[in-house]
Amino acid sequence: MMQKSDFPFFFQFRVRYSEIDAQGVVFNAHYLTYFDTAVTEYLRWRDYNVWQQAATGFDFHTVKTVVEYRAPIKFDDEIEVGVKLGEHGRSSLTWELAIFHRGDDRVLSIGEVVWVYVDMAAHKATRIPEELLAQLTA
Repeated sequence: MMQKSDFPFFFQFRVRYSEIDAQGVVFNAHYLTYFDTAVTEYLRWRDYNVWQQAATGFDFHTVKTVVEYRAPIKFDDEIEVGVKLGEHGRSSLTWELAIFHRGDDRVLSIGEVVWVYVDMAAHKATRIPEELLAQLTA
């Protein structure tokens, strides 16, 4: 069971009207936007420059996403998304994520995003450089 204390990094959001559906809760697709934004901010926190990385000819591709909905998130809720780097292999990384109400430990949603490091010219998975892995896991 994921707990708030499991995460080294959080990014905060306030749910906007445009993110809710006719039921008054966050529309399911927005959870991935929250996750993606939080991972991007985690990378910024780790001094990883997404644009500079893409210019090298090597970059990460998302190959799997999972969202588990545990409790409703509503308009104007203040939430925080916890991010941690989970398992990593030769060419892949797994991001573990969870959404909480700001200031509350109850898990509203959990997620997983799997990335594969790719040689962009060959369109093939390749080994993640050790220095890059060290930067992301420091």
